[in-house]
Parts: sequence; C-alpha cells; structure tokens
Amino acid sequence: MSFSSSVKEEVLHQSRIDRSELSALMKMSGSLGLTGNGLTLTISTENAKVARHVYELLDSLYQVKPDISHHLKSNLKKNRVYAVAIEEDVEAILADMRLADSFFGIETGIEESILSEDEAGQSYLRGAFLATGSIRDPESGKYQLEIFSVYQDHAEDLAQLMHKFMLDAKVVEHKNGAVTYLQKAEDIMDFLLVIGALEAKTRFEEVKIKREARNDLNRANNAETANIARTVTASVRTLNNISKIMDTIGIDQLSGDLQTVAQLRIKHPDYSIQQIADLMDPPLTKSGVNHRLRKINKIADEL
Repeated sequence: MSFSSSVKEEVLHQSRIDRSELSALMKMSGSLGLTGNGLTLTISTENAKVARHVYELLDSLYQVKPDISHHLKSNLKKNRVYAVAIEEDVEAILADMRLADSFFGIETGIEESILSEDEAGQSYLRGAFLATGSIRDPESGKYQLEIFSVYQDHAEDLAQLMHKFMLDAKVVEHKNGAVTYLQKAEDIMDFLLVIGALEAKTRFEEVKIKREARNDLNRANNAETANIARTVTASVRTLNNISKIMDTIGIDQLSGDLQTVAQLRIKHPDYSIQQIADLMDPPLTKSGVNHRLRKINKIADEL
C-alpha cells in the first residue's frame, strides 16, 4: 500500500460525518449532469473506501441512497473508477452546501465560511486530500504533498486555507488544472496533524529522522575518507621529498629537529600528523610538526 493510501485509510477510519468534508469531495471530484428529471450529481474516485465514505456522508446528511458503480479507466494501468451518483434532491443539496453557481454548475472557489472557520477548514482539507491528494513516500527522501484542483481559483483558495494553519503552500499550473503543494517535511507533518492523521505523521517523522541519521553517518564517513586520502597524499609527498634530500645533500644536512621529524615520517608513513606529534620527545603540537614538514618540503623544492 502506498503512503498516500495509508494516510487516506487512517482518515477514513475516523468516520466523521461532516458537511465541509463532503463539500470538498463534491467540489473536487463531482460532476453535474442533466436528465429529463433534472440535475444529477456523480462523485468519482479510484479509491473504493472513499466511494463508500461518500455514500455514507450523503446518506447520513441528506437521507439519499446513491447508486455506486465502477468502470475501468482507458489507460495503460486500467485503474478502476468508482462513481457515486444521485438523481434526487441534487439542487437542494447543492444549495444547502452552497456549491451551486447561477448556471447549475459547481462553484469553483471555496466558500467563505470554510475559509474563516478553523474546524470547517480542517474538515475541508481532509476532504480535499481524500479527493485528489497524494504524498510522496518519505523513504524517497524527496518530500512532496500535492492536491489537484480543476480550477486555478480553487487551488489558490486551498493554498490560502493552508496558510491559515501556518503551512507554506504554493500553487503551480498543471495539465488540465492546478496543484496546491507542500515541499517541506515539517509542513507535510503539520498538514497530517491538521487532517487528523496522527499515526501517519509519526511514521513520516520516524522515516525522516532515520534518513537524516543515515545521511549524517554517510557524511561523517565521507569526511573521514577524505581526511585519510589527504593524509596519505601529504605523507607520500613528504616521503618523496625526504628521499630527494637523502639522494642529494643527505639527511644529515638537516637541522636536528627536522632530522627527527623526517626519520619518524620514514618509519611511520601511514601515521597522521597528530600521531607523529605524539611520538616526538618532548611531544610537539600538530601545528609544530606541520611547520617542520613544510620546511623539509621547501628545502626539497629548492634543490
């Protein structure tokens, strides 16, 4: 099961009967038709449990018994699409939900009371995510939550609603509509809290922490490897320069302090500068050994 599906399952298990939630589902997944008997409303989804939830909302709130049917999408994946359809009291339901526009369509923006009331706003965001929301699996390391809207003004209103809950939502144009999205892990976790998906928030956070710990470990290992490589490179250069001095003027031409460092480097080619410093008698600081090695390299360069 995808991470998005598990979030939706958690939300659905809470079994809320809420007009604002139904409003989002109807606006974002609903379509109107016209028959000789009047308006019809069909709410479509690829999630069977969301379809059942829509049925229960309509039944509980408006005492209507929708028809549920399904068909296969005409795409390569052949996804199953569930349609929850009602043919009675559609105009009255749209009016009660304040969704109908003057031409018997569905209003494209979000109703003002939902934008102004926190509880209604939370319910609407819950319904919006159930309708068209998705979250990239946090295991991927790329955090993204998206909610698709057919209309740009609805996507902008959705972003405005998220801003009320201190979420850094943005909107981008998309094929056949617009997408309201969150990209920061902290915003996605806060969104999950807003819609009541506490278990999903905890799982998301655990994955994020583990990934960050692994990344920190990898960075530390890479840094250590780089340090070892630099130490080896510097050691090889110094050893070559000591050999050059021995083959030309002789190591006995170096001052006593430089001879001691040179001999320790020859004896311990794989030691770090600090390890060489610790072997000195009396012990030197790391910078003291570095200073003497630079002198040896300079002498060799001038030969």
